[in-house]
Amino acid sequence: MKQEISIGYKELCEQANNEVKTISTGDAISAHTDGRAVLVDIRDVRELKRDGKIPGAFHAPRGMLEFWIDPNSPYHKDVFAGDGPFMFMCAGGMRSLLATKTAQDMGLKPVMNLEGGFGAWKKADGPVEPE
Repeated sequence: MKQEISIGYKELCEQANNEVKTISTGDAISAHTDGRAVLVDIRDVRELKRDGKIPGAFHAPRGMLEFWIDPNSPYHKDVFAGDGPFMFMCAGGMRSLLATKTAQDMGLKPVMNLEGGFGAWKKADGPVEPE
């Protein structure tokens, strides 16, 4: 029997886009360079090795994000106990859009999604280093 889902990824992304703040690549580069924000890279470790990473970004694999954010979790990471703001990014902006929504729903603040993700960052000549 074929599964009948009630909401697809496009609708989830549309809902998230209506509820979270998105930051432009230029503003994100400035905020990260000036140390005014924590950049949270949720890409898979294989993507980091293949494409490089943003210097100083905190790597939080998407699959562990909720556990790392929650201060009551045995997996909590102290970076999420700070004041932020937290800028989430993935390769193209959709996974991080959903991650930003989840972080916001959990009460982390302030949070925002990097428009266009790592691809847009590279295209805008943001700093990148090998993993």
